[in-house]
Formats: sequence, C-alpha cells, structure tokens
Amino acid sequence: MKIDLSGKLAIVSGSTAGIGLGISQSLAESGATVVVIGRDTAKVEQALASIREKVPAAQLRGLTADLGTAEGAAKLFAAEPKADILVNNLGIYNDVDFFEAADSEWTRFYEVNVISGVRLARHYVPAMVEQGWGRVIFLSSESGVATPADMINYGVTKSANLAVSHGLAKRLAGTGVTVNAILPGPTFTDGLELMLKDAAAESGRSLRDEADAFVQKARPTSIIQRVADVEEVAHLVTYIASPLSSATTGAALRVDGGVVDSLTI
Repeated sequence: MKIDLSGKLAIVSGSTAGIGLGISQSLAESGATVVVIGRDTAKVEQALASIREKVPAAQLRGLTADLGTAEGAAKLFAAEPKADILVNNLGIYNDVDFFEAADSEWTRFYEVNVISGVRLARHYVPAMVEQGWGRVIFLSSESGVATPADMINYGVTKSANLAVSHGLAKRLAGTGVTVNAILPGPTFTDGLELMLKDAAAESGRSLRDEADAFVQKARPTSIIQRVADVEEVAHLVTYIASPLSSATTGAALRVDGGVVDSLTI
C-alpha cells in the first residue's frame, strides 16, 4: 500500500509542535504540499526547518496566525483560499478543577478547541464539494469519550469535536468529501514532557519512562501500557487524509492504545 498525496494541499492547524508537527511531516513525506501554521513566527520557521531536515524534498508553506480568533482565520483564508485536506489539530488543555474554571476559561477552550475547526471547515469545505473530493479531519481525544475529572472543560470540547465531525460527515453525504475524527490517547509530545519534567527529576527516571509510568497510573486501562509516539498518531491521520480511505467517513478513529475500555468508541 502506497499513500500518494502528490498534488494535494493540506492545511494543518496548530502545527508547529507535537502531534500537529508530526502530522505535517507525515503528510509531506507522502507528497502533499503542507501549510504549517502557528502564532509565533520563530516557531513556524523552526517547524519548517525540522520537517525539511527529515524530508528534504518537502513542499511547505508557513504562516503566522492565531487560528483561535476570527482575525487569524481571515489571515489564513487570504493566504490560502482553498485546500484539499484540512486537519483541525489546534487545541489547548490544562488540569484546572471544575470549581475553579471561570466562564472565561470555558469560553477560551471552546473558541480554540471547537470554533476554530468549525470556522476553517465552513470556509474550506464548499470548494472541496465543488471539486468532488476532500478530507476534513478533527483531532479529538480519548478524553472526548471518557471525560477526565481533572480536565472537564477540555473533555467537553473534545466531545464537541466528535459531534461536529459526525454531523458534518452526514451533511456532506454523497459529495466525495469525508469527515472523520481521530482520538489520540496519551502521546509523547513536548507538552507531555513539560508536564512530567518535575516528576521525572524527582523519580530519577527518563522522561519517556516517566511518561509510561504516568500512563500506567493515570490511564490503567491502557492496553499498550505506554504513551504513543507522535508518528503513530500521524500515520493514521495520513491514511485518513488519502484517497485510500474513501469509504471511511463519520467515524471516530481511536489511536489511544486501548485506554477507552469499550467495544465501540
């Protein structure tokens, strides 16, 4: 099986680090032209350099914009009016307690984690429908199915990603445009490393070993009993972004290591 995305333009929101960067690299490896987007110009340039180091022939474009705002989205639309593949990866998280999360924090999470993807899909999908082909992918989370007690606002937004993607897939029935959600579990990103830095220093374990121990303690239902690598998530996204996945739409596809203990999602 060969995934060939030559001639396809992919937009990946929140793509200067973590899973978004991994997805951008994987799509570039498969021949897509990838638009890398972040709020900080230096980080955008670093991401582009990182991908080019591993994929010298990568076709890349960079853009500095805050896609959590309407103004940032408008800047993207002006620079990149059309796309064949849209990966709504942008997201924020924290572990604020339910009783300490103010209205403003709920609104901030909803704007960034939900509305940003809605806004981008609303702009890019009509042209996909017109050409009879397109891929829209929302990065949800296992937290969208099993809401964590210490991240309720985050879990709610990830549940919303599932609802939007499933409903939009039905809205686009028969158009040749598919819409799916990806549900990563704990993944070894720079964000997770930062979160576990103090714990690793205290335990004397490597960051990777600390991350695996975190999974075993905080997500004991994990079947793989470790964190996933970014590449393991990115490979699933790349397949779903390809012509090979034409019969997969309206789906919630788990790459959570079996954390969600269910026969369905």
